[in-house]
Amino acid sequence: MDANIPVSAHPRVVIVGCGFGGLRLAKELRDAPVQVVMIDRNNYHKFQPLLYQVATGALEPDSIAYPIRKIFAGQSNFFYRMADVQCIDSKSSVIVTTVGEIHYDHLVIATGSLTNFFGNEAIEKHSMQIKSIPNALNLRSFIFQNFEKALLTNNPEEYQALMNIVVVGGGATGVEISGSLAEMRRHVLPKDYPELDLEQMQIFLVESGGALLKPMSKKSQDDSRRYLEDLGVKVRLNTRVLRYENSRVYYSDTEYIPTDNLIWAAGVNGAEVPGLPPEAIARNKRINVNRWNRVDGFENIYAIGDVANMITDDMPQGLPMLAPVAQQQGTHLGKNFKRILKGQAPLDFKYYNKGVMAIVSRNKAVVDLPRDIHFNGIFGWFTWLFVHLMTLVGFRNKVVAFADWAIGYFSSDQALRLIIRPFNRLDMKDDKGKKAAERQNATPQYNPTPPAIQTPVTT
Repeated sequence: MDANIPVSAHPRVVIVGCGFGGLRLAKELRDAPVQVVMIDRNNYHKFQPLLYQVATGALEPDSIAYPIRKIFAGQSNFFYRMADVQCIDSKSSVIVTTVGEIHYDHLVIATGSLTNFFGNEAIEKHSMQIKSIPNALNLRSFIFQNFEKALLTNNPEEYQALMNIVVVGGGATGVEISGSLAEMRRHVLPKDYPELDLEQMQIFLVESGGALLKPMSKKSQDDSRRYLEDLGVKVRLNTRVLRYENSRVYYSDTEYIPTDNLIWAAGVNGAEVPGLPPEAIARNKRINVNRWNRVDGFENIYAIGDVANMITDDMPQGLPMLAPVAQQQGTHLGKNFKRILKGQAPLDFKYYNKGVMAIVSRNKAVVDLPRDIHFNGIFGWFTWLFVHLMTLVGFRNKVVAFADWAIGYFSSDQALRLIIRPFNRLDMKDDKGKKAAERQNATPQYNPTPPAIQTPVTT
């Protein structure tokens, strides 16, 4: 019982997931009279907004990850267990994990989000995603493996499919990785692959809506599209991907884009944990919470970050799934726990929008600040770099990321084009192949949520 966690006279706060929200909450409780127990299947916190730079060889994977135990070294009330959470037993105030049952006085679910494939099994099996560091490394290996294959084929159709890259989803992830790939095509690949005809390499960004970066201003949407098109990215708006088969992305019954490189960044679902009643779960698998981040129908279960569905008057669809929301909720919930322990009423959470930004390529970024303040270009780019650099956890990570960015900027090169562990996309014709491919996909293996909730939602 309790995975050898010491018995404490203080109430136990169990946090599931060391993302932005869980990290902030645990830090906020440093001096509180509670026992903090962190559960995560990774032994590190990852900086998810920079995963695409790992995928394109711009950053080392360990520059965006930091050991959980090192983050909380010296915090005497903190305990970490590396485990999967399999379900919640709310009647007994216990979570069932792969290392045993763990009792809680207060439970905080901070499991983040999962890729939403909208029920399309073929796309789920064959596309690449960027939700974890293993995902990013798989994508990096896969792209460069395909360039190596392109050197060996004499089949024009196969060559074109190996060279083309299709990114689905015009949000920040889709825009940023499309721009990074276009920069790589322009500055890096001509040096590494002089034998390839890079004029035939096409990068497509496909978005089902009418604009890129939907949460941002019209000016930022237009600027980002202009930047991408200047880099040679073919932006296709109001285009919905219907299916993916035989290395072809179909956007109508007969029209398709030949590609062996399909990157899916079209949507996310909340990573809810089994055991909560259906009425507590929203349609997009987020967990319904009140303004204290308390889960509907419970007195001692909370949710923060991407997995939390908090409805407000100005955001009837729920707060955006952004890192600043998770960070602010983590800090606020920590303060509310201190109030609760003192017998005081918790305070309502209010999200303060400090701005939204996205980078497209070198010297090209868009930034929206409150009061309709917008800027772009090199000033936006420097702003993006500064904010992300300061948000990285750990001094070493900041130094390494800054050095990699500086070298890449002045040399127009990326030195991390390594196929350290080849990625094999297996044949999906039978159940055995399906299970093997799911293991290769890495999301079920590396997200801080149990395999039982990995099934995509049918819409």
